[in-house]
Amino acid sequence: MRLVVLGCAGSFPGPDAAASAYLVQAEDGEGRTWSALLDLGNGALGALQRWGDPAALDVVALSHLHADHVADMAVLGVYRRYRPSGALPPVAVHGPEGTAERLAHLSGKDPATDTTEQFDVRTWQVGVPVHVGPLTLEAVPVEHPVPAFGIRVGGPSQDDPARRVTLAYSGDTDACAGLDDLATDVDLLLAEAAFVEGRDDHVRGVHLTGRRAGAAAARGGARSLVLTHVPAWNDPQAALAEARAVYDGPLTLATPGATYHL
Repeated sequence: MRLVVLGCAGSFPGPDAAASAYLVQAEDGEGRTWSALLDLGNGALGALQRWGDPAALDVVALSHLHADHVADMAVLGVYRRYRPSGALPPVAVHGPEGTAERLAHLSGKDPATDTTEQFDVRTWQVGVPVHVGPLTLEAVPVEHPVPAFGIRVGGPSQDDPARRVTLAYSGDTDACAGLDDLATDVDLLLAEAAFVEGRDDHVRGVHLTGRRAGAAAARGGARSLVLTHVPAWNDPQAALAEARAVYDGPLTLATPGATYHL
């Protein structure tokens, strides 16, 4: 199983990165590649075309419905509907309650960009895993101002397909029990770090700092940590330093195109 960072900018696209979007892929026993897309924020459809085929997606998993995580779903619908070779069949989209209405609003309720025929929208059911080929996705509620989920993805190891590995994506969250559940015994924790210690301490229930992400990784025994969702106005090295102070495992900062083999 591998993770490709398509977009990692926090809260809005940065000068060098699209907003949140992550491609997870794995091969099954017959060599078929299965693709799961975690979020698709502003500008990320362009990156998806560089690193994967938007026509080959098997599932889209949305953590929550803020624009920096779902805005390019509208244009993905256009891509899937108006391809010269013909419209694609609907792809499964899992998200919070209200996802179908949110996608309709993003399209402006314009019949020409209607996405209803391109997306088979389903609401996350906590405790009910989603099986897609060799991949298993599980939604975990986290703390954010709107209904939000982190996502655990299990699949075959890149080096030993007989062994299962797990990555966890925090989505947007503050420190909470759900984040600890996500971080427990994972091979890779992909955690947002949009806030800065000492600057944003008065705002809780919205985002993590690098320190809070690192502390969750340490508590859960995560075997590696990747920080993401750092806004352009933040110093990413500060987020890394905060996490390093409390987490001593492998630690990196997400960058566009970075690929992690599990």
